[in-house]
Amino acid sequence: MLLKRQIQPAGPSPVAHIIEAASRIILGKEAQIRMALACMLARGHLLIEDIPGVGKTTLAHVLARSLGLNFQRIQFTSDMLPADIIGVSVYERDSGAFKFHPGPIFAQVILADEVNRATPKTQSALLEAMEEHQVTAEGETRKLPEPFFVIATQNPSDQVGTFPLPESQLDRFLMRIELGYPDRNAERALLSGSDRRDLLAGLDACMAPGELVELQGNAQRVHVAPALLDYVQAIVEHTRRSPDFAVGLSPRAALALLHSARAWALIEGRDKVIPEDVQAVLPGVAGHRLRPAHDATRRIDVGAMLVSAVPIP
Repeated sequence: MLLKRQIQPAGPSPVAHIIEAASRIILGKEAQIRMALACMLARGHLLIEDIPGVGKTTLAHVLARSLGLNFQRIQFTSDMLPADIIGVSVYERDSGAFKFHPGPIFAQVILADEVNRATPKTQSALLEAMEEHQVTAEGETRKLPEPFFVIATQNPSDQVGTFPLPESQLDRFLMRIELGYPDRNAERALLSGSDRRDLLAGLDACMAPGELVELQGNAQRVHVAPALLDYVQAIVEHTRRSPDFAVGLSPRAALALLHSARAWALIEGRDKVIPEDVQAVLPGVAGHRLRPAHDATRRIDVGAMLVSAVPIP
C-alpha cells in the first residue's frame, strides 16, 4: 500500500528523534511528550493543568525548536485585553495611515500561560483564533501561520484569581494532560545535570515545518478498520448511558478520539489503528470532557474507568 511507504518505522523517523531529544531535556516524561506530539500531529491544541515549575514552558519550547517552528509565550493576567493578543492598528504620521502591528498570536507555537487568569472576553479571543486559525482586528480578517498549535496552561481551579474555562471552551482543546512531579531518579538527574536552558539553546530542529505538515497528512490517512470504529462508538455510547457522568462525549469528542488514535499509531510506526492506540489517548481526550454526575469537583481516572467498562469487540 502507498501509505506503508509513506509511514516509516518508529526507529529512524523524525518523530522518534523528536521524542528522544525532548526526553533528554524533560526527564522522565516520555508519555506526556508523546501525547503532546500526537496532539500536534492530529492538528489539535493542548491544555496542561498543573502547578508552576514542572516543565510546561520547557515542553512548549522543546516542541517548537525540535519541529523548526517559531514560538511565542503569552502570560495571561486579569487585566489583559484581546488586543494584547491579536495586535493593534497604530496611526503613522509619515504615511498618514493606520498600520497593523501583529500581536504574539502570530506565531506557529503559542504558549498561553495561565489562561484561566484572563477574563472570559480575552479567553474567547484566544479560543476563536484556535478554532478558525485566523483573527479579526479593525474589521479585517488575518490568517494565522500554518502549522498553528496552542499549548495552554491552567492553574488548578481552586486557586484565587482564576476564571475557569467553561465546558464549551474546554471542548476546543483536543487533549488535556498533567506533567506532575518527576520520579526520584529523573529529579536526581535534573539536579546533577546541565541547566535545561543551556540544553534547550543547543537543541537543533529535527524536521522542517513542511515535513510536519506532511506528517499531519499521513496521520489522517492511517487506516481505521470497521471493528475499530465499533470500539470507539462503544466507548462514546457508554459515556452517554453511564450514570457516572453528567454528560457523555459529543460527536466532536468522538472525532477527537479517532484523530488522536491515528496520530498515536503513526508515532508507533503503524499504518493502522489498533485498540491500544485508542486506550493510550483516551485519558487525554476524555478527561476534560467528562464530569462526575454527583460531585463535579472529584477527580476520576476516566481512562481506566472506560477501558475496564468497555470490552474490545
